[in-house]
Amino acid sequence: MIAWLSGRLRRKSADSIIIDVGGVGYQVAIALSTFTSLPEPGGTVDLHIHTHLREDSLSLYGFSTEPERDLFLLLLGVSGIGPKLALAVLSGLSAADLVAAIRTGDDVRLRAIPGIGTKTAARMCLELKDKVRQLLPEAEGAARALTAGSPHQEDAVSALVSLGCKRLAAEEAVKKALRDHSGMRIEELIKRSLAELSTR
Repeated sequence: MIAWLSGRLRRKSADSIIIDVGGVGYQVAIALSTFTSLPEPGGTVDLHIHTHLREDSLSLYGFSTEPERDLFLLLLGVSGIGPKLALAVLSGLSAADLVAAIRTGDDVRLRAIPGIGTKTAARMCLELKDKVRQLLPEAEGAARALTAGSPHQEDAVSALVSLGCKRLAAEEAVKKALRDHSGMRIEELIKRSLAELSTR
């Protein structure tokens, strides 16, 4: 089983790369979070690898960090989630945000990821809540912040989505507005969130 690859990056795309290791080219599937950390072709790349073996194929999945690979393995343990969907989850949310969403039972945020429906999001929260606790200790702070957020937070996000904003962008704008000005009324929160979105 291949657990680590270190070599020269020959080719890269948003969902896969080819690594030259001693003259042998390995095709490795990746998430967007790993893609953003890659050098340009010709550079050296080091990846944690999960070898996924099936009766008719052998596939390699690469991750820039060990916690990201561990999250991938936990996701594979959830019924209804295969390797491709697990990569989509890691592409939709950063590892820290994913852990925070699972810890707080934020299935709305999880359902914003393409391919994740209501039942799968609920299973993720139920089955992984305790398992991810030790995975990314720094995510505990994010989870507490989400729990302690404004009572208007979700209403403001929903209002922005109804105005045509993408959900993840709306969530980030609302969180930024709350960090800068806590205790706002819902109208003011939406106004400041829209202003935040207009600057991006």
